[in-house]
Amino acid sequence: MTSPAASGLSFWPLPQPVPNLCRRVALQASSRQILGHYNFGLSTLTDFKDEIVFISEAFAQTAPAAAGGGESTLLTMLPLVLMFVVLYFVMIRPQMKRQKEHKAMIDALAKGDEVVTAGGLLGKVAKMGETYVDVEVSKGVELQVQRSAVVQVLPKGTIK
Repeated sequence: MTSPAASGLSFWPLPQPVPNLCRRVALQASSRQILGHYNFGLSTLTDFKDEIVFISEAFAQTAPAAAGGGESTLLTMLPLVLMFVVLYFVMIRPQMKRQKEHKAMIDALAKGDEVVTAGGLLGKVAKMGETYVDVEVSKGVELQVQRSAVVQVLPKGTIK
């Protein structure tokens, strides 16, 4: 019959009541196994407590900041600033340019223009309002759409 230690079983929880000294040694042994220590010495529990480093103590033990902290802060912020500049020129600026062109196209709409709506409808502008445009999609059929729904003005004569 194999012993519990030889079969790889843990010492904790203890299967039967044992005296306080043995219980403390078993607790220390299982705690040290978790931490990677395989020393089964008879040190007291308070001695063992000094070996444990808690997270808050580990953060407190970090090295103090260097004397030239202003320069290092600038260097750590530099990649963030560069990413924002690239984002501005690659995404934000072209989108603002497209919005400006779309607004100019909507403002320049006139009766008789041939347009394409956001839904893909082709038609001629029949009536104009401040926010709505009536688009004639075939003879006698007019649809009322928002001005912002017009996505393209086609050259004259495209729609037959």
